[in-house]
Amino acid sequence: MRTDITINDRAAAIGDKIIAKLEKVYDTEIGLDIYNLGLIYAIDLDANGAIKIVTTFTEMVCGCIESIPVGIKEELSQLDEINQVDVEIAWAPRWKMDRISRLGRIALGISAH
Repeated sequence: MRTDITINDRAAAIGDKIIAKLEKVYDTEIGLDIYNLGLIYAIDLDANGAIKIVTTFTEMVCGCIESIPVGIKEELSQLDEINQVDVEIAWAPRWKMDRISRLGRIALGISAH
């Protein structure tokens, strides 16, 4: 689990499932999934199965602004533990390249350090 994502205990309990679903949602302009790209800021799952994902984009004119929230909702809705998905877009803190995971850096051919 990434240390730069705020995640509550309920979400952490099924964190592997959530991450696997987020890794299926791609920023098609960059060609990397939103989890390894570092676009996810927070994951909060409540007792009723409602999950809130706080995400951002690499820039305000990102061509994926419409498709990524839809992809998040489609993927996470497939989990039995989740019955509602809310996506919040945050512009602060601003996304920086250092949020890309080691795996993401390798996939993009960027120095993995």
